[in-house]
Amino acid sequence: MAELLNAESLKTLLKEHGQPCVSIFMPTHRKGKEVEQDPIRFKNLLHEATKSALDQGFRLSEVKELMEPAERLLADSYNWRHQDAGLAVFLAPQKFHFYRLPVEVEELALVSHRFHIKPLIPLVSLDGHFFILALSQKYPRLFHGSRYRLDEVELKEIVPQSLEEALRFDEPEKQTQFHTETAEIKGGRRAAIFHTQGGDTDTARHKKNILRYFQMIDRGLQRILGPEHSPLVIAGVEYLLPIYRQANSYPYLMDDSIVGNPEEMGEDDLHHRAWEIVQPCFQKSQKEALSLYQQLRHSRRASHDLQEIVAASYNDRVDVLFVTSQLQKWGTFDPESNKVSVHQKMEPGDEDLLDLAAVQTLLHRGKVYVLRPEDMPDHSPVAALFRF
Repeated sequence: MAELLNAESLKTLLKEHGQPCVSIFMPTHRKGKEVEQDPIRFKNLLHEATKSALDQGFRLSEVKELMEPAERLLADSYNWRHQDAGLAVFLAPQKFHFYRLPVEVEELALVSHRFHIKPLIPLVSLDGHFFILALSQKYPRLFHGSRYRLDEVELKEIVPQSLEEALRFDEPEKQTQFHTETAEIKGGRRAAIFHTQGGDTDTARHKKNILRYFQMIDRGLQRILGPEHSPLVIAGVEYLLPIYRQANSYPYLMDDSIVGNPEEMGEDDLHHRAWEIVQPCFQKSQKEALSLYQQLRHSRRASHDLQEIVAASYNDRVDVLFVTSQLQKWGTFDPESNKVSVHQKMEPGDEDLLDLAAVQTLLHRGKVYVLRPEDMPDHSPVAALFRF
């Protein structure tokens, strides 16, 4: 079964290394005649990876053992009938991961001492992740989203599942009193009015109940959102939105909301409308980083020199890395001598130095922006802002 690609799975891939590590990427298809061609192309990529591993000196027996999970995946007809836009497969001794990707990726098969993760970074980058809370008096829902997908987060054991359930576990309702000391109506009889202790109207009391319900939801969400810094968008009918804002304690709640009944919206609609709200926020951080690079590009705090950046990333100096998604730069890096060797084409023992810089930047808590070649600063495949 395919694994869910998220920030945690990327961290796992970053930490795994050994000999050999195989990384395979390919575009796939959901329907049409191309679906029948996907396993053929995957088989060709497995053959390419096998040849590369043998060329690097690995024994045929260990390469066959390494490729066995991928061969089983190749033979799984169900897998090829349920693809997304792309596929990523990672193989290492005693390790096998595969992910269906929501975007098309370049066809690639690499063998190195670690996994190649650059194509995955835009899909799991923290600058691009957000949450949607769909408010309802009966069935609140939380979604974790990115530019490409939306996944529901299970809330059943975390928050009350309805206003009624919330009040059942909250303090008892104040007793309602009945009074007849009211204005006369036609016929000389007085109209009866219900009101609660303290003089609340039914509407005010209902709003207070909703507020307590939302406060319970907010407390439950702290277990999920506590360590997060991602934006939260709330969706709900108009009168519920200000009540939830009063209950909210999460500091990254967006000012704009999705107005309407979320129970009548499809997930695609929720996703689209939330992305319109959060996208400017994400674009802002990237634009600010690019602007800072332009200000510092002639100083020691910035560089577009590949060799300098690779060494700096290993030594915890890169704060922000810009790297192109559609290019590889082959070579080697020796941490002991801090020497970077760049080659015109891939040689045995080489790795993509752009990917290496991205991996080391992420491992040292830096930010990585994967851009199209035409959006790269200084028209270079890599650029960086240094911490010092």
